[in-house]
Amino acid sequence: MADTNPAAAGPLPAGTQAPDFTLHSAPDQTVSLRDYRGQPVILAFYPADWSPVCGDQMALYNEVRSEFEGYGARLLGISVDGAWCHRALADFEPKGAVARRYGVYREGDGFSERALFVIDGDGVIRWSYVSPIDVNPGADGILRALEAIAGERTPA
Repeated sequence: MADTNPAAAGPLPAGTQAPDFTLHSAPDQTVSLRDYRGQPVILAFYPADWSPVCGDQMALYNEVRSEFEGYGARLLGISVDGAWCHRALADFEPKGAVARRYGVYREGDGFSERALFVIDGDGVIRWSYVSPIDVNPGADGILRALEAIAGERTPA
């Protein structure tokens, strides 16, 4: 089935409504962005499983997962690799369709940028960042974005 949603011209900026998607988390299970409405979501697009930088990036996020959860946030890793390859969401069929909608698919390479999006509980992108492909973007930007969202929810 062809993807009828248009591709973004570049990484979607803060203030943009995050495109919904449904991807496989296992061959027989799917996850949709809308499943997490009401809580912050971190989308971590990464180029490929089994590369050293991707492995380090995901390991770091596992180490700081409790900090993400302290903000009520859910981390979703997305790769164009198939569902059998990893424990992330498979943007595989059609290949890169979600990455294209978020403006982070590298057409000539056949994989996504190393890109991060923090989405608030209303489904609005509050922060986005594209890292150089060979650089682990770390977690500091994500944590600052989550702090900003939490500060807006806290009454003065």
